[in-house]
Amino acid sequence: MGLARDTRVRWALEEVGQPYEVRLVSFRAMKESEHLKRHPFGQIPTYEEGDLTLFETGAIIFHIAERHSGLLPNNHNARARAITWMFAALNTVEPPILELAIALFQEGDKPWRDERLLLVKERIRSRLQQLAAYLGDAEWLDDAFSAGDLMMVSVLLRLRRSGILDEFPNLAAYVARGEARPAYKKAFADQLAINTAEQPAD
Repeated sequence: MGLARDTRVRWALEEVGQPYEVRLVSFRAMKESEHLKRHPFGQIPTYEEGDLTLFETGAIIFHIAERHSGLLPNNHNARARAITWMFAALNTVEPPILELAIALFQEGDKPWRDERLLLVKERIRSRLQQLAAYLGDAEWLDDAFSAGDLMMVSVLLRLRRSGILDEFPNLAAYVARGEARPAYKKAFADQLAINTAEQPAD
Protein backbone atom coordinates (compact mmCIF):
# COMPACT_ATOMS: atom_id res chain seq x y z
CA MET A 1 0.00 0.00 0.00
CA GLY A 2 2.68 2.47 -0.95
CA LEU A 3 4.78 1.82 2.16
CA ALA A 4 7.63 -0.03 0.50
CA ARG A 5 11.04 1.59 0.77
CA ASP A 6 11.03 2.68 -2.85
CA THR A 7 8.28 5.17 -1.96
CA ARG A 8 10.81 6.98 0.23
CA VAL A 9 13.07 7.50 -2.76
CA ARG A 10 10.18 8.72 -4.90
CA TRP A 11 9.22 11.16 -2.14
CA ALA A 12 12.75 12.55 -1.92
CA LEU A 13 12.94 13.06 -5.69
CA GLU A 14 9.55 14.78 -5.68
CA GLU A 15 10.64 17.07 -2.83
CA VAL A 16 13.69 18.27 -4.76
CA GLY A 17 11.82 18.49 -8.07
CA GLN A 18 13.92 15.96 -9.95
CA PRO A 19 12.42 13.85 -12.76
CA TYR A 20 13.01 10.12 -12.62
CA GLU A 21 12.18 6.90 -14.39
CA VAL A 22 11.02 3.74 -12.65
CA ARG A 23 12.15 0.26 -13.62
CA LEU A 24 10.03 -2.49 -12.13
CA VAL A 25 11.80 -5.60 -10.86
CA SER A 26 10.04 -8.91 -10.29
CA PHE A 27 10.81 -11.09 -7.28
CA ARG A 28 12.53 -13.52 -9.60
CA ALA A 29 14.64 -10.83 -11.25
CA MET A 30 15.73 -9.53 -7.84
CA LYS A 31 17.72 -12.74 -7.35
CA GLU A 32 19.32 -12.80 -10.78
CA SER A 33 22.89 -11.71 -11.48
CA GLU A 34 21.97 -8.52 -13.33
CA HIS A 35 20.12 -7.14 -10.33
CA LEU A 36 22.63 -8.50 -7.83
CA LYS A 37 25.26 -6.31 -9.49
CA ARG A 38 23.14 -3.32 -8.47
CA HIS A 39 22.07 -4.66 -5.07
CA PRO A 40 24.24 -7.46 -3.65
CA PHE A 41 21.49 -8.52 -1.23
CA GLY A 42 18.85 -8.91 -3.92
CA GLN A 43 16.45 -6.29 -2.62
CA ILE A 44 14.90 -3.02 -3.76
CA PRO A 45 15.18 -0.17 -4.38
CA THR A 46 18.29 0.58 -6.34
CA TYR A 47 19.16 3.99 -7.75
CA GLU A 48 21.06 4.74 -10.94
CA GLU A 49 22.37 8.15 -11.96
CA GLY A 50 24.85 8.18 -14.80
CA ASP A 51 27.60 5.73 -13.89
CA LEU A 52 26.61 5.73 -10.20
CA THR A 53 24.54 2.89 -8.74
CA LEU A 54 23.37 2.97 -5.12
CA PHE A 55 21.32 0.73 -2.85
CA GLU A 56 19.91 1.25 0.68
CA THR A 57 17.30 3.99 0.96
CA GLY A 58 19.24 5.94 3.57
CA ALA A 59 22.25 6.21 1.26
CA ILE A 60 20.08 7.02 -1.75
CA ILE A 61 18.14 9.76 -0.01
CA PHE A 62 21.29 11.23 1.50
CA HIS A 63 22.81 11.36 -2.00
CA ILE A 64 19.70 13.05 -3.42
CA ALA A 65 19.64 15.54 -0.55
CA GLU A 66 23.33 16.33 -1.02
CA ARG A 67 22.99 16.88 -4.77
CA HIS A 68 19.79 18.94 -4.78
CA SER A 69 18.42 21.69 -2.55
CA GLY A 70 15.29 21.17 -0.48
CA LEU A 71 16.07 18.34 1.94
CA LEU A 72 19.14 19.52 3.85
CA PRO A 73 19.50 22.99 5.44
CA ASN A 74 22.31 25.30 4.39
CA ASN A 75 23.34 25.94 7.99
CA HIS A 76 26.08 23.44 8.89
CA ASN A 77 24.71 22.59 12.34
CA ALA A 78 21.13 22.24 11.12
CA ARG A 79 22.40 20.07 8.27
CA ALA A 80 24.23 17.82 10.71
CA ARG A 81 21.10 17.51 12.85
CA ALA A 82 18.99 16.54 9.82
CA ILE A 83 21.48 13.82 8.93
CA THR A 84 21.45 12.63 12.54
CA TRP A 85 17.67 12.23 12.37
CA MET A 86 18.01 10.20 9.19
CA PHE A 87 20.27 7.77 11.05
CA ALA A 88 17.97 7.78 14.10
CA ALA A 89 14.96 6.88 11.98
CA LEU A 90 16.72 3.92 10.38
CA ASN A 91 18.87 2.68 13.26
CA THR A 92 16.86 3.48 16.38
CA VAL A 93 13.17 3.79 15.53
CA GLU A 94 12.69 1.42 12.60
CA PRO A 95 14.25 -1.83 13.94
CA PRO A 96 11.53 -2.64 16.51
CA ILE A 97 8.86 -1.65 13.96
CA LEU A 98 10.31 -4.16 11.52
CA GLU A 99 10.34 -6.74 14.32
CA LEU A 100 6.60 -6.22 14.68
CA ALA A 101 6.03 -6.95 11.00
CA ILE A 102 8.16 -10.09 11.25
CA ALA A 103 6.29 -11.27 14.36
CA LEU A 104 2.92 -10.70 12.71
CA PHE A 105 3.53 -12.05 9.23
CA GLN A 106 6.44 -14.48 9.42
CA GLU A 107 6.13 -15.89 12.92
CA GLY A 108 2.37 -15.90 13.29
CA ASP A 109 2.24 -19.68 13.65
CA LYS A 110 4.84 -19.89 16.41
CA PRO A 111 3.70 -20.91 19.92
CA TRP A 112 5.55 -17.95 21.44
CA ARG A 113 4.02 -15.39 19.04
CA ASP A 114 1.84 -13.59 21.59
CA GLU A 115 4.65 -13.19 24.11
CA ARG A 116 6.97 -11.89 21.43
CA LEU A 117 4.36 -9.42 20.22
CA LEU A 118 4.01 -7.99 23.71
CA LEU A 119 7.77 -7.50 24.01
CA VAL A 120 8.11 -5.96 20.57
CA LYS A 121 5.22 -3.56 21.12
CA GLU A 122 6.74 -2.55 24.45
CA ARG A 123 10.02 -1.70 22.69
CA ILE A 124 8.17 0.30 20.05
CA ARG A 125 6.21 2.27 22.64
CA SER A 126 9.39 3.03 24.54
CA ARG A 127 10.96 4.54 21.42
CA LEU A 128 7.82 6.47 20.53
CA GLN A 129 7.55 7.90 24.03
CA GLN A 130 11.08 9.25 23.69
CA LEU A 131 10.43 10.62 20.22
CA ALA A 132 7.12 12.18 21.23
CA ALA A 133 8.74 13.88 24.21
CA TYR A 134 11.42 15.36 21.97
CA LEU A 135 8.99 16.54 19.28
CA GLY A 136 6.53 18.08 21.71
CA ASP A 137 4.39 20.67 19.92
CA ALA A 138 6.94 21.32 17.17
CA GLU A 139 5.96 20.96 13.54
CA TRP A 140 9.14 19.14 12.49
CA LEU A 141 12.14 17.60 14.23
CA ASP A 142 14.16 20.77 13.65
CA ASP A 143 13.22 24.24 12.39
CA ALA A 144 12.14 23.13 8.92
CA PHE A 145 11.19 19.94 7.10
CA SER A 146 14.28 17.95 6.10
CA ALA A 147 15.47 14.56 4.96
CA GLY A 148 15.38 13.59 8.64
CA ASP A 149 11.63 14.17 8.73
CA LEU A 150 11.12 12.41 5.42
CA MET A 151 12.84 9.33 6.77
CA MET A 152 11.16 9.45 10.18
CA VAL A 153 7.66 9.90 8.76
CA SER A 154 8.30 7.04 6.32
CA VAL A 155 9.32 4.77 9.20
CA LEU A 156 6.38 5.75 11.43
CA LEU A 157 3.89 5.18 8.63
CA ARG A 158 4.54 1.46 9.00
CA LEU A 159 2.82 1.59 12.39
CA ARG A 160 -0.48 2.98 11.19
CA ARG A 161 -2.32 -0.33 10.87
CA SER A 162 -1.13 -1.48 14.31
CA GLY A 163 -2.89 1.40 16.09
CA ILE A 164 0.21 2.12 18.17
CA LEU A 165 0.88 5.41 16.43
CA ASP A 166 -2.53 6.73 17.53
CA GLU A 167 -1.45 6.35 21.15
CA PHE A 168 0.89 9.30 20.56
CA PRO A 169 -1.26 12.16 19.20
CA ASN A 170 1.64 14.51 18.45
CA LEU A 171 3.42 11.82 16.44
CA ALA A 172 0.22 10.94 14.57
CA ALA A 173 -0.19 14.63 13.72
CA TYR A 174 3.47 14.80 12.69
CA VAL A 175 3.01 11.90 10.29
CA ALA A 176 -0.17 13.50 8.92
CA ARG A 177 1.78 16.68 8.18
CA GLY A 178 4.29 14.63 6.22
CA GLU A 179 1.53 12.91 4.27
CA ALA A 180 -0.06 16.27 3.48
CA ARG A 181 3.02 17.49 1.62
CA PRO A 182 2.36 17.64 -2.14
CA ALA A 183 5.57 15.72 -2.88
CA TYR A 184 4.47 12.85 -0.63
CA LYS A 185 0.99 12.77 -2.14
CA LYS A 186 2.45 12.52 -5.64
CA ALA A 187 4.98 9.85 -4.66
CA PHE A 188 2.38 7.79 -2.80
CA ALA A 189 -0.19 8.00 -5.59
CA ASP A 190 2.32 6.98 -8.24
CA GLN A 191 3.64 4.09 -6.18
CA LEU A 192 0.16 2.90 -5.25
CA ALA A 193 -0.85 2.94 -8.91
CA ILE A 194 1.97 0.52 -9.66
CA ASN A 195 1.19 -1.67 -6.66
CA THR A 196 -2.48 -1.98 -7.54
CA ALA A 197 -2.00 -2.45 -11.28
CA GLU A 198 -2.00 -5.96 -12.65
CA GLN A 199 1.62 -7.06 -12.90
CA PRO A 200 2.94 -9.67 -15.33
CA ALA A 201 3.63 -13.05 -13.80
CA ASP A 202 7.23 -14.11 -13.14
